[in-house]
Amino acid sequence: MKRIDRIYINGQFIRPNGTEEMDLVNPSTKEVIGRVVLGNEEDVRHAVTAAKEAYRTLSQTTVKERAVMLQRLHDAVLARKDELAAANIDEYGAPRQAAIWRIPLAANNFLDAKEALESFEFVRYIGKAKVVLEPVGIVGIITPWNASYSQITGKLAAAIAAGCPAIIKPSEMSAIQTQILTECFHEAGLPAGVINVVNGLGATVGAEMTRHPDIALISFTGSTRTGKEIYRGAAETMKRVTLELGGKSPTLILDDADFAEAVPAAVKSCFGNNGQSCVAGTRLLVPEHRLEEVKRLAKQAAESMKVGDPLNDDTVLGPIVSERQYEHVQRLIRFGIEEGAELVTGGEGHPEGLETGYFVQPTVFAGVTEAMRIAQEEIFGPVLSIMTYRTEDEAVEIANNTPYGLAAYISSSDAEKAGRLASQIKAGVILINGAGFEMKAPFGGFKQSGIGREYGVFGLEECLETKTVTGWESAVK
Repeated sequence: MKRIDRIYINGQFIRPNGTEEMDLVNPSTKEVIGRVVLGNEEDVRHAVTAAKEAYRTLSQTTVKERAVMLQRLHDAVLARKDELAAANIDEYGAPRQAAIWRIPLAANNFLDAKEALESFEFVRYIGKAKVVLEPVGIVGIITPWNASYSQITGKLAAAIAAGCPAIIKPSEMSAIQTQILTECFHEAGLPAGVINVVNGLGATVGAEMTRHPDIALISFTGSTRTGKEIYRGAAETMKRVTLELGGKSPTLILDDADFAEAVPAAVKSCFGNNGQSCVAGTRLLVPEHRLEEVKRLAKQAAESMKVGDPLNDDTVLGPIVSERQYEHVQRLIRFGIEEGAELVTGGEGHPEGLETGYFVQPTVFAGVTEAMRIAQEEIFGPVLSIMTYRTEDEAVEIANNTPYGLAAYISSSDAEKAGRLASQIKAGVILINGAGFEMKAPFGGFKQSGIGREYGVFGLEECLETKTVTGWESAVK
């Protein structure tokens, strides 16, 4: 059993001031596989002291120097790819193939930031003014358990590219994964205090980061509820926030699409990452007159996905991350049944033979109306809600009838029509006909799905402050 009893501050692994401990559970077996000692407010203050000192020199480094740092971080993460994938399987329940794939994805965040950095204009001229973009200061990074590696590296890459030291509060449920990743950061050999990692709870470590006056920016990914708390707390010190929050993303399949291809792709989109994805296409919007065809195709696609041991190469769906999250998913499946939705496949309880872990039956509902909880609430599990429309205008109206606006998916044989619909949907990212995400492009949400953008040039800009200087010509003479 692993014991994580160190945090990382000022280039050293040290014992935290906090003493509270928490079990780390393998969701596939419900077995305790480790314990983590949680930091507290004093540990955050210690990290801030280290980061403030590091800022003095990091903020003055050249683009070339920071580019070298980003390259070293990329290389250090890839050097431990097998250990990182194994931890993702054990601690999170990621299927083996998904775990292997996501390590280079996380490492490449450093290369994408390096590319953005090397072409970025930090000094611009507008009329008689010189406009300088400078590091915003210490960046507080708070990340979730469903994508620990990529969230940490994406946010950290932007901070370092901008010349900002970082204090990272990872999910306490990802402590084993975070420990290995932090060791990678240490092996990359950046100056002390540039990267600091404090395990701890949101109510202690996260709250102290939010209210600390010397942290200039909080970059948070997680629930909308917690994001609102951070937003309110950050106002006291007027710090910036970048919030990537919940989603209830629609998938619109138009009548001219290839349904034999589009419906299975929509099910796959919803069930990706064991259904625990903020961008999951959880609402499938289809023409009313083709509902029976969609139900048949969705049922076939869901039942073809193997649920089971994430160590097996043919496993597509692993377990839900924890008992609490498992019960949340079960409760919403029950609400769907009670509110009158048609259960096409799946339902409450474990898949047969998988009672020892937090496994959920791949579930598809039809006859879902906009008023139902499964149509409005983020489930964060492999549960798909099929909804129908009569006209494309109605489809857009249903797609937008949600407090969220993170992502949306459109399938159509008419690219021009798909583009027109994309312009009407209120979401930060639109993917047409199975196109993947572009990790160099901005990512973030509309409405209650967030504030600000991450990745590439846009992520770099979030970590910069703008200064206007006039009379600069005479000052240099």
